[in-house]
Amino acid sequence: MNIVISGASKGIGKSIAEAFASEAKQMILCARNNHTLEETASKLRSINPQLKIHTLSADLSKKNEAQSFGTFCNERGATDILVNNAGTFLPGLLLEQEEEAMETMMDTNFYSAFYLTKALLPKMIEKKTGHIFNICSVAALKAYDNGGGYSVSKFAMDGLSKNLRHELKGKGVKVTTVYPGAVLTDSWGDFDNSDSRIMEATDISKMVFAASKLSMQAVVESIIIRPQLGDL
Repeated sequence: MNIVISGASKGIGKSIAEAFASEAKQMILCARNNHTLEETASKLRSINPQLKIHTLSADLSKKNEAQSFGTFCNERGATDILVNNAGTFLPGLLLEQEEEAMETMMDTNFYSAFYLTKALLPKMIEKKTGHIFNICSVAALKAYDNGGGYSVSKFAMDGLSKNLRHELKGKGVKVTTVYPGAVLTDSWGDFDNSDSRIMEATDISKMVFAASKLSMQAVVESIIIRPQLGDL
């Protein structure tokens, strides 16, 4: 199994990589920070010494780098599982945020997935199999306070997923959209989670892993997962 994960160096992306590490034959990982990316690769090798790992440090918010990473992946074979996880969160009200903040979140949260998916899909369609997981957010399901540009970018990601699902259902390629609520990642900074108020990254990775195990004639279209006490 050949697995491609963007935003793989920490948080949800890293946790998903760890979930698949024991049984994958090859992983191709991308993140902006090369140091943390190599730390993740080292951790995965400790889980499965036989796992072949390729890493590329790139900023997928830039079209040329997203396309280059797609080429990097294709040179190493057809993709079986693609996890579009690269993302960023900049808080603010929609009409008060700097335009650059909106552009950054659209480029990172939406266009990175669009260009990478477009690059990898031809090989997936050719072999009539594959599974795309788009890590979206409950912010794509409704507007919320101080989530302006982020919510808009995730609505765009949701639209991408729904259209991919429609267009690919007859081509053997599955599409699953994952809508996590609050997860303890770097986006939450120094948040005190001693009372387990928000979720752990492993909560998301376990669901992604389980959804990948269905028969070829079944697909989990959506995974909505929130903290037990609800959204913050």
